[in-house]
Amino acid sequence: MDTAILDKVIVNTYPDSETNKMAGLAASRVAFGTYIRELRTRSGKKPLAAGVEIDKSRQTVVRMENGYPTNASTNDIERLLGFYGASAEDRQEALRLWQDMRAEEKIAQQQGDSRGYWQPYADQVAAHLPRYLRLEAAANRVTTYQSVLVHGLLQTPDYRRAIARIEEPDLSIVDTERRVELAVRRQERLNDPNFRLELLISESVLRHQPGGPAVMAGQLRRLAEASEHDNISIRLITFDAGSHRGLTVQPFTLIQFPPLSRDVTDAPVVYLESGSAGVYHSKPELVGEYQEVISSVRAVALSESDTLDVILKIAKEYEA
Repeated sequence: MDTAILDKVIVNTYPDSETNKMAGLAASRVAFGTYIRELRTRSGKKPLAAGVEIDKSRQTVVRMENGYPTNASTNDIERLLGFYGASAEDRQEALRLWQDMRAEEKIAQQQGDSRGYWQPYADQVAAHLPRYLRLEAAANRVTTYQSVLVHGLLQTPDYRRAIARIEEPDLSIVDTERRVELAVRRQERLNDPNFRLELLISESVLRHQPGGPAVMAGQLRRLAEASEHDNISIRLITFDAGSHRGLTVQPFTLIQFPPLSRDVTDAPVVYLESGSAGVYHSKPELVGEYQEVISSVRAVALSESDTLDVILKIAKEYEA
Protein backbone atom coordinates (compact mmCIF):
# COMPACT_ATOMS: atom_id res chain seq x y z
CA MET A 1 0.00 0.00 0.00
CA ASP A 2 1.22 3.49 -0.82
CA THR A 3 2.67 5.15 2.29
CA ALA A 4 0.91 8.46 1.68
CA ILE A 5 -2.43 6.71 1.32
CA LEU A 6 -1.88 4.70 4.49
CA ASP A 7 -0.98 7.86 6.40
CA LYS A 8 -4.16 9.56 5.22
CA VAL A 9 -6.40 6.61 6.06
CA ILE A 10 -5.02 6.17 9.56
CA VAL A 11 -4.85 9.84 10.48
CA ASN A 12 -8.38 10.49 9.28
CA THR A 13 -9.63 7.56 11.36
CA TYR A 14 -8.52 9.24 14.60
CA PRO A 15 -9.33 12.98 14.68
CA ASP A 16 -7.37 15.53 16.64
CA SER A 17 -10.23 15.88 19.13
CA GLU A 18 -9.69 12.31 20.34
CA THR A 19 -5.96 12.89 20.72
CA ASN A 20 -6.56 16.10 22.67
CA LYS A 21 -9.14 14.35 24.82
CA MET A 22 -6.73 11.58 25.77
CA ALA A 23 -3.87 14.02 26.31
CA GLY A 24 -6.04 16.00 28.74
CA LEU A 25 -7.07 12.90 30.65
CA ALA A 26 -3.49 11.61 30.84
CA ALA A 27 -2.28 15.00 32.03
CA SER A 28 -4.89 15.20 34.79
CA ARG A 29 -4.08 11.69 36.00
CA VAL A 30 -0.36 12.39 36.06
CA ALA A 31 -0.92 15.72 37.81
CA PHE A 32 -3.01 14.16 40.57
CA GLY A 33 -0.72 11.13 40.90
CA THR A 34 2.36 13.30 41.22
CA TYR A 35 0.75 15.51 43.87
CA ILE A 36 -0.59 12.64 46.00
CA ARG A 37 2.78 10.84 45.77
CA GLU A 38 4.55 13.96 47.02
CA LEU A 39 2.20 14.15 50.00
CA ARG A 40 2.82 10.49 50.83
CA THR A 41 6.58 10.85 50.49
CA ARG A 42 6.59 13.93 52.67
CA SER A 43 4.63 12.09 55.35
CA GLY A 44 7.12 9.21 55.41
CA LYS A 45 4.40 6.63 54.66
CA LYS A 46 5.00 3.65 52.36
CA PRO A 47 2.65 2.55 49.55
CA LEU A 48 1.85 -0.66 51.43
CA ALA A 49 0.73 1.26 54.52
CA ALA A 50 -1.31 3.63 52.38
CA GLY A 51 -3.02 0.70 50.69
CA VAL A 52 -3.88 -0.89 54.03
CA GLU A 53 -5.35 2.43 55.22
CA ILE A 54 -7.91 2.46 52.39
CA ASP A 55 -8.35 -1.32 52.13
CA LYS A 56 -6.57 -1.44 48.77
CA SER A 57 -3.43 -3.15 47.55
CA ARG A 58 0.00 -1.54 47.45
CA GLN A 59 -0.21 -1.81 43.66
CA THR A 60 -3.37 0.31 43.60
CA VAL A 61 -1.53 3.12 45.37
CA VAL A 62 1.47 2.82 43.04
CA ARG A 63 -0.75 2.83 39.94
CA MET A 64 -2.59 5.90 41.16
CA GLU A 65 0.68 7.74 41.77
CA ASN A 66 1.96 6.79 38.31
CA GLY A 67 -1.13 8.22 36.60
CA TYR A 68 -2.98 4.98 35.89
CA PRO A 69 -6.73 4.50 36.41
CA THR A 70 -7.75 2.72 39.64
CA ASN A 71 -10.94 1.90 41.50
CA ALA A 72 -10.16 4.39 44.29
CA SER A 73 -13.07 6.58 45.42
CA THR A 74 -13.26 10.15 46.69
CA ASN A 75 -13.68 8.73 50.20
CA ASP A 76 -10.43 6.77 49.73
CA ILE A 77 -8.61 9.96 48.74
CA GLU A 78 -9.94 11.83 51.74
CA ARG A 79 -8.78 9.00 54.02
CA LEU A 80 -5.33 9.07 52.44
CA LEU A 81 -5.06 12.82 52.95
CA GLY A 82 -5.87 12.36 56.62
CA PHE A 83 -3.38 9.48 56.85
CA TYR A 84 -0.69 11.67 55.30
CA GLY A 85 -1.42 14.54 57.67
CA ALA A 86 -2.01 16.90 54.74
CA SER A 87 -2.45 20.58 55.57
CA ALA A 88 -5.73 22.30 54.76
CA GLU A 89 -4.10 23.92 51.72
CA ASP A 90 -2.62 20.66 50.43
CA ARG A 91 -5.89 18.87 51.08
CA GLN A 92 -7.82 21.45 49.07
CA GLU A 93 -5.35 21.27 46.18
CA ALA A 94 -5.29 17.46 46.12
CA LEU A 95 -9.07 17.25 46.04
CA ARG A 96 -9.21 19.88 43.29
CA LEU A 97 -6.79 17.85 41.17
CA TRP A 98 -8.79 14.71 41.94
CA GLN A 99 -12.05 16.33 40.87
CA ASP A 100 -10.41 17.68 37.70
CA MET A 101 -9.28 14.16 36.87
CA ARG A 102 -12.73 12.70 37.56
CA ALA A 103 -14.30 15.35 35.33
CA GLU A 104 -11.87 14.50 32.50
CA GLU A 105 -12.67 10.80 32.93
CA LYS A 106 -16.40 11.49 32.71
CA ILE A 107 -15.97 13.49 29.51
CA ALA A 108 -13.74 10.80 28.01
CA GLN A 109 -16.25 8.07 28.88
CA GLN A 110 -19.08 10.05 27.30
CA GLN A 111 -17.08 10.60 24.12
CA GLY A 112 -15.58 7.13 23.82
CA ASP A 113 -12.79 4.90 25.10
CA SER A 114 -11.02 6.58 28.03
CA ARG A 115 -8.35 3.94 28.54
CA GLY A 116 -5.77 5.53 26.29
CA TYR A 117 -5.33 5.28 22.53
CA TRP A 118 -2.62 2.66 22.97
CA GLN A 119 -4.76 0.13 24.84
CA PRO A 120 -6.10 -1.67 21.74
CA TYR A 121 -2.48 -2.32 20.76
CA ALA A 122 -1.24 -3.49 24.17
CA ASP A 123 -0.37 -6.91 22.77
CA GLN A 124 1.96 -5.27 20.23
CA VAL A 125 4.19 -3.30 22.59
CA ALA A 126 6.65 -4.10 25.36
CA ALA A 127 5.15 -4.18 28.85
CA HIS A 128 6.87 -0.96 29.89
CA LEU A 129 5.78 1.13 26.90
CA PRO A 130 2.21 2.06 27.98
CA ARG A 131 3.69 3.96 30.92
CA TYR A 132 5.93 5.91 28.55
CA LEU A 133 3.03 6.67 26.19
CA ARG A 134 0.98 7.91 29.13
CA LEU A 135 3.79 10.28 30.16
CA GLU A 136 4.32 11.44 26.59
CA ALA A 137 0.60 12.21 26.24
CA ALA A 138 0.74 14.35 29.40
CA ALA A 139 3.96 16.16 28.47
CA ASN A 140 4.30 19.59 26.93
CA ARG A 141 7.95 19.06 25.93
CA VAL A 142 10.00 16.04 24.89
CA THR A 143 13.74 16.28 24.32
CA THR A 144 15.35 13.14 22.97
CA TYR A 145 18.88 12.10 22.05
CA GLN A 146 19.03 9.28 19.52
CA SER A 147 22.18 7.57 18.26
CA VAL A 148 20.76 4.56 16.39
CA LEU A 149 17.16 4.98 15.20
CA VAL A 150 14.71 7.75 14.39
CA HIS A 151 12.48 8.57 17.36
CA GLY A 152 9.02 7.01 17.22
CA LEU A 153 7.26 10.37 17.00
CA LEU A 154 8.80 10.94 13.56
CA GLN A 155 9.02 7.46 12.05
CA THR A 156 7.31 6.91 8.68
CA PRO A 157 5.05 3.87 8.25
CA ASP A 158 7.61 2.12 6.03
CA TYR A 159 10.39 2.79 8.54
CA ARG A 160 8.19 1.43 11.35
CA ARG A 161 7.43 -1.68 9.28
CA ALA A 162 11.15 -2.26 8.77
CA ILE A 163 11.80 -1.96 12.52
CA ALA A 164 8.96 -4.37 13.27
CA ARG A 165 10.45 -6.94 10.88
CA ILE A 166 13.84 -6.60 12.54
CA GLU A 167 12.30 -7.07 15.98
CA GLU A 168 10.14 -10.04 14.93
CA PRO A 169 10.96 -11.51 11.50
CA ASP A 170 7.89 -13.77 11.60
CA LEU A 171 5.43 -11.04 12.59
CA SER A 172 2.20 -11.28 10.61
CA ILE A 173 1.15 -8.58 8.17
CA VAL A 174 -1.89 -7.82 10.33
CA ASP A 175 0.17 -7.25 13.48
CA THR A 176 2.77 -5.28 11.54
CA GLU A 177 0.06 -2.90 10.35
CA ARG A 178 -1.35 -2.61 13.87
CA ARG A 179 2.06 -1.40 15.00
CA VAL A 180 2.05 1.13 12.19
CA GLU A 181 -1.42 2.31 13.25
CA LEU A 182 -0.22 2.79 16.82
CA ALA A 183 2.81 4.77 15.60
CA VAL A 184 0.65 7.11 13.53
CA ARG A 185 -1.86 7.64 16.33
CA ARG A 186 1.01 8.46 18.66
CA GLN A 187 2.31 11.04 16.21
CA GLU A 188 -0.93 13.02 16.43
CA ARG A 189 0.61 14.46 19.59
CA LEU A 190 2.65 16.67 17.27
CA ASN A 191 -0.53 18.42 16.12
CA ASP A 192 -0.79 20.16 19.49
CA PRO A 193 0.89 23.58 19.14
CA ASN A 194 1.55 23.58 22.90
CA PHE A 195 3.63 20.40 22.60
CA ARG A 196 7.30 20.75 21.63
CA LEU A 197 9.67 18.07 20.37
CA GLU A 198 13.43 18.59 20.34
CA LEU A 199 15.27 15.85 18.48
CA LEU A 200 19.06 15.59 18.82
CA ILE A 201 20.36 12.87 16.50
CA SER A 202 23.71 11.36 15.71
CA GLU A 203 24.68 11.16 12.06
CA SER A 204 24.57 7.38 12.45
CA VAL A 205 20.75 7.61 12.65
CA LEU A 206 20.79 8.94 9.10
CA ARG A 207 23.31 6.37 7.90
CA HIS A 208 21.64 3.22 9.24
CA GLN A 209 19.28 1.76 6.64
CA PRO A 210 16.44 -0.28 8.13
CA GLY A 211 14.32 -1.22 5.14
CA GLY A 212 16.96 -0.15 2.61
CA PRO A 213 17.79 3.09 0.75
CA ALA A 214 14.27 3.79 -0.54
CA VAL A 215 12.77 3.57 2.95
CA MET A 216 15.50 5.81 4.33
CA ALA A 217 14.98 8.37 1.58
CA GLY A 218 11.34 8.62 2.59
CA GLN A 219 12.24 8.78 6.26
CA LEU A 220 14.71 11.61 5.75
CA ARG A 221 12.18 13.51 3.67
CA ARG A 222 9.81 13.15 6.60
CA LEU A 223 12.43 14.58 8.99
CA ALA A 224 12.99 17.49 6.61
CA GLU A 225 9.26 18.21 6.47
CA ALA A 226 8.89 17.95 10.25
CA SER A 227 11.77 20.37 10.83
CA GLU A 228 9.69 23.14 9.23
CA HIS A 229 7.08 22.98 12.00
CA ASP A 230 7.40 25.61 14.71
CA ASN A 231 7.05 23.09 17.55
CA ILE A 232 9.67 20.65 16.23
CA SER A 233 13.42 21.18 16.41
CA ILE A 234 15.86 18.73 14.78
CA ARG A 235 19.61 19.14 15.17
CA LEU A 236 22.34 16.81 13.94
CA ILE A 237 25.55 15.73 15.66
CA THR A 238 27.94 14.83 12.84
CA PHE A 239 30.68 12.21 13.05
CA ASP A 240 33.33 14.95 13.14
CA ALA A 241 31.67 16.84 16.02
CA GLY A 242 34.42 15.82 18.43
CA SER A 243 34.00 14.79 22.06
CA HIS A 244 30.66 15.23 23.81
CA ARG A 245 28.68 13.56 26.57
CA GLY A 246 26.36 11.86 24.09
CA LEU A 247 29.15 9.45 23.15
CA THR A 248 29.03 7.78 26.55
CA VAL A 249 25.28 7.37 27.10
CA GLN A 250 22.58 5.26 25.52
CA PRO A 251 19.65 6.93 23.75
CA PHE A 252 17.28 8.65 26.18
CA THR A 253 14.29 10.95 26.35
CA LEU A 254 13.63 13.80 28.77
CA ILE A 255 9.89 14.26 29.37
CA GLN A 256 8.71 17.57 30.82
CA PHE A 257 5.23 18.59 31.91
CA PRO A 258 3.16 21.79 32.08
CA PRO A 259 2.58 23.47 35.45
CA LEU A 260 0.19 21.58 37.72
CA SER A 261 -1.21 24.62 39.51
CA ARG A 262 -0.07 27.53 41.65
CA ASP A 263 2.92 27.81 39.30
CA VAL A 264 4.16 24.39 40.46
CA THR A 265 5.69 22.29 37.67
CA ASP A 266 5.59 18.49 37.69
CA ALA A 267 9.05 16.92 37.99
CA PRO A 268 10.56 15.85 34.64
CA VAL A 269 11.24 12.19 33.89
CA VAL A 270 14.11 10.61 31.96
CA TYR A 271 13.28 7.47 30.01
CA LEU A 272 15.87 4.99 28.75
CA GLU A 273 14.91 2.09 26.54
CA SER A 274 17.08 -1.00 26.50
CA GLY A 275 15.75 -3.89 24.46
CA SER A 276 12.43 -5.02 25.91
CA ALA A 277 12.95 -3.08 29.15
CA GLY A 278 12.44 0.54 30.07
CA VAL A 279 14.09 2.53 32.84
CA TYR A 280 12.58 5.70 34.32
CA HIS A 281 14.53 8.25 36.36
CA SER A 282 12.81 11.06 38.26
CA LYS A 283 15.31 11.80 41.04
CA PRO A 284 16.52 15.39 40.57
CA GLU A 285 20.20 14.47 40.65
CA LEU A 286 19.81 11.86 37.90
CA VAL A 287 17.57 14.08 35.78
CA GLY A 288 20.15 16.83 36.22
CA GLU A 289 22.88 14.60 34.82
CA TYR A 290 20.91 13.97 31.65
CA GLN A 291 20.11 17.66 31.33
CA GLU A 292 23.87 18.24 31.37
CA VAL A 293 24.24 15.65 28.59
CA ILE A 294 21.64 17.54 26.55
CA SER A 295 23.56 20.79 27.04
CA SER A 296 26.79 19.10 25.96
CA VAL A 297 25.16 17.65 22.83
CA ARG A 298 23.50 20.93 21.92
CA ALA A 299 26.89 22.64 22.09
CA VAL A 300 28.30 20.49 19.27
CA ALA A 301 25.13 19.99 17.20
CA LEU A 302 24.59 21.71 13.88
CA SER A 303 22.04 24.48 13.63
CA GLU A 304 18.53 23.56 12.49
CA SER A 305 19.23 25.08 9.08
CA ASP A 306 22.52 23.23 8.58
CA THR A 307 20.89 20.02 9.84
CA LEU A 308 18.19 20.35 7.18
CA ASP A 309 20.83 20.76 4.47
CA VAL A 310 22.61 17.56 5.54
CA ILE A 311 19.35 15.60 5.80
CA LEU A 312 18.33 16.59 2.28
CA LYS A 313 21.81 15.84 0.93
CA ILE A 314 21.79 12.30 2.34
CA ALA A 315 18.20 11.76 1.18
CA LYS A 316 19.33 12.52 -2.40
CA GLU A 317 22.14 9.96 -1.99
CA TYR A 318 19.58 7.29 -1.08
CA GLU A 319 17.41 8.29 -4.05
CA ALA A 320 20.28 8.09 -6.56
